[in-house]
Amino acid sequence: MAPPAGVKETTMLKTVTPQQAAEMMRNGALLVDVREADERARERPAGSGHHPLSRIGGAGPARGAQTPVIFTCRTGNRTSCNAEALAAAAGEGAYLLDGGLEAWKAAGLPVEQDRSRPIEIIRQVQISVGGLVLAGVLLGAFVHPAFYALSGAVGAGLALAGISGSCMMASLLSRAPWNRVPA
Repeated sequence: MAPPAGVKETTMLKTVTPQQAAEMMRNGALLVDVREADERARERPAGSGHHPLSRIGGAGPARGAQTPVIFTCRTGNRTSCNAEALAAAAGEGAYLLDGGLEAWKAAGLPVEQDRSRPIEIIRQVQISVGGLVLAGVLLGAFVHPAFYALSGAVGAGLALAGISGSCMMASLLSRAPWNRVPA
């Protein structure tokens, strides 16, 4: 399949607009969401497949030899940053969705939603950490300066998570009752 007119080049893969991607899908292309399962569970482009970026490692999504594949994430940043790995896994006929899911929605294209699923873990971490820092600052300012230590401890935890590559808050939140997937 020839690329649609107006396709932009990236370092490794061409990008397509949401409208171009939808047209390509009508002609047999496969739209593949590379986000992790918890990120995709709540909202995803209608008709998209799933192959997490963490599992790409040389093996791309299953497709026919002539079937084009379009990779997407939430904003397009993750796919752009990993274009080389996606190109290696997918070979010829691979594209990136410019702007990801957010652009797909902005274009008015169909989205599958399951509002019963929790928001993704990383957003839960951001909300929790932000709330703890804010609480530490407010309590330190209005109750007792010792509460500033809460914000300091959260900052230290974030630094440790960045250094180690392991986030204790994410680990704890993933075990929370609202994040458990029913059997």
